[in-house]
Amino acid sequence: MDPKLEGHKRRDDPSKGTQSRTSPKPAPTRFYLPLNIAFYLCFASHLLAALYAPIQDCDETFNYWEPLHYLTHGYGLQTWEYSPEFSIRSWAYILIHAIPAKVAGFFGRGKIFEFYALRVILAFVCAATEVRLYSAISRVINPRIGVIFLMIVAFSPGFFYASSAFVPSSFAMYTSALGLTSFMDWQGGPRTATGIMWFGIGALLGWPFAGALILPFVIEEWLTTLVGQGGVFETFRRYLDGTVRCFIALALQVSIDAFFYHSPVVVPWRIVAYNVFGGKGRGPDIFGTEPWDYYLRNLLLNFNLWFLLALVAGPLHLVQSLIFKQKTTNQPLIRTLTFLSPFYLWLSIFTLQPHKEERFMFPAYPFLALNAAVAFHSLLAWVGSPSSIIFGRIPAKIKLAAVLSIVFLAVNIGLLRIVGTVTAYRAPLQVYYPLQESTAPQNGSTVCFGKEWYRFPSSHFLPDPIHAKFIKSEFDGLLPGEFHEGNVGFGLFPGTWLMPSGMNDVNEEDVGKYIDIQHCTYLVDSHMPGMKATEYEPLYALDEKWERVVCQEFLDTSRTGLMARTIWLPDLQLIPERYQRHWGEYCLLRRKDD
Repeated sequence: MDPKLEGHKRRDDPSKGTQSRTSPKPAPTRFYLPLNIAFYLCFASHLLAALYAPIQDCDETFNYWEPLHYLTHGYGLQTWEYSPEFSIRSWAYILIHAIPAKVAGFFGRGKIFEFYALRVILAFVCAATEVRLYSAISRVINPRIGVIFLMIVAFSPGFFYASSAFVPSSFAMYTSALGLTSFMDWQGGPRTATGIMWFGIGALLGWPFAGALILPFVIEEWLTTLVGQGGVFETFRRYLDGTVRCFIALALQVSIDAFFYHSPVVVPWRIVAYNVFGGKGRGPDIFGTEPWDYYLRNLLLNFNLWFLLALVAGPLHLVQSLIFKQKTTNQPLIRTLTFLSPFYLWLSIFTLQPHKEERFMFPAYPFLALNAAVAFHSLLAWVGSPSSIIFGRIPAKIKLAAVLSIVFLAVNIGLLRIVGTVTAYRAPLQVYYPLQESTAPQNGSTVCFGKEWYRFPSSHFLPDPIHAKFIKSEFDGLLPGEFHEGNVGFGLFPGTWLMPSGMNDVNEEDVGKYIDIQHCTYLVDSHMPGMKATEYEPLYALDEKWERVVCQEFLDTSRTGLMARTIWLPDLQLIPERYQRHWGEYCLLRRKDD
């Protein structure tokens, strides 16, 4: 045989691992932004958050950073949730973060490095999950929707703060993105088992209520199966596969928690039992309630235009598909509506709950961004259509300029809010550095907190000999105690299984959590111009018994108008008074020698 013909035959022979002429290789997916560039964009945004964003919720400090500090350094503050009597926090969740934090500590100097290293790792993981979802959106729905999704993720204040926050709701946000990716990307067949696994891990290790986000996908798949578009047995097999994976994850979690609590405990169930079936005088409502429109206001602040678009995404897609017969995605109507529905479900569930917190929305952020991206793409298709009665006669350049102006405005409002909050509230992460540089003996030293107890970033900012303590303030709820530090009985980490004193699940004050101010070496306090002293909250920053080690600017919200509290505005005299930011001080004080 002619060698040329033989080589030609080999190239066309499928048995040789190549594609025949009759079965052409499918065209590669077109990404408007390459995956590596998309990752760099997301990671750069989240990296800035990891390095500069203030901690927004005291739960992040006391329920997650402090237990992690106990595992890695042997001491820390303990909330009632970690008392073996209640055990509604999972040590498995803490452990999977403590391991990389401890490893990072071997390469850096000091505990502050560990703190920021873990934040950077969380930012990296968040960016990876977002780019994975971006890839699926571009391939399955529409490449332009993928790019819009990416823009929302990279430039929205909501994602900026959630990306590197050490809270279970952020962890559930990562797994929700992976779960959505699995249910969305059916290339090569449904990936139901993988989707169930990711949503299950987010609910078990993260936050149990995040499991609600899977419901629309379950309903869609079973309805599709029942109307004859899939085998019942095969669908059941996929769900059984995913459920088994979740039970394996649960078994590992229960084993780890049993090791720390010295008793078998199913933490996800305990969380649900306390929050839903806690009974009178218990449950989340005792920690405060908010009006029904709290999340509308909060999401408008953190996503501005994108939140409004997320709200109208479903109705807009229905109108375009059923009335205008305009196809804006590569998927059937029902499937697209399935992708859009989890955000509405989540927002409805938590709007109905009296107790509301910003972090409760984190698991739904990927769905919010997807909804907004689909809605914006639909509007672009409508505006750009030459057959549109309203926009058909407007020159393309004018329409492009209008669209770019809207995008520019939305992105910049988001960036101004990020800069505004970082510059206004970052002082609690900055005032502790003199403690790291001090050469004076510090054994037995304490840093005390009164009214500023809830802004304490974590014991990672205190050198090892120094402990955080509380003094009495006007706050009359239950403050954290301390993990037991001694070597008692059999087993590691006795602070996780020994019963602490003075804990309760009804937020009743325990005076045993306070020390006398005479025993405080250092004191953290804030002072705002015009602030009046009270019985339990004197103006320590003005007291001659205390010297200022360092003071940083801190926004005085009582004298700053709504606009200046919402976004960053330059501190220029030419700006009208009502739009100016007004400042107080956030100080680390040291007791003067008598």
